[in-house]
Amino acid sequence: MFRTRTVVFCALAAAFYPTFQPAHAQDPSSAQPKPQDQPKPNTDSATESAPDQPKWDPLRADKDIEVGKYYMNKGDVDAAIDRFLDAADSKPGFAIPYRYLGECYEKKGQKKPAVKAYQRYLDLYPKAEDGDKIRKKIEKLHKEIDKEKALG
Repeated sequence: MFRTRTVVFCALAAAFYPTFQPAHAQDPSSAQPKPQDQPKPNTDSATESAPDQPKWDPLRADKDIEVGKYYMNKGDVDAAIDRFLDAADSKPGFAIPYRYLGECYEKKGQKKPAVKAYQRYLDLYPKAEDGDKIRKKIEKLHKEIDKEKALG
């Protein structure tokens, strides 16, 4: 009975899919692995996903936030920035990385990127609990930027 079903299935498959061949009828040389079947080398890093990795990865974004905060507390602001940028890339529309990016840029003395990051945070999360505090930071940074322009 099983053999009859297999024969019927193969006959129907061959009728509807002309390129179909049962496993026993395939050419043994085709069983050899082809170059495109070889695994790809690992090209992702802590700060950048490999091109074949999905962009939307909320778990990765959460982990990047956690690790970025660790680096911030440790004093490695550049590593923290890399992690927060990766979090923002892994989960578009996620406001939190931009708040932390603003803090990092502010610590480095990079006022314009800090303003841009803080503004992006407020754009994504307009009803943030710390929104007034962030707006005051933006205003302060704008004043400092204007003062620097006036001096030099």
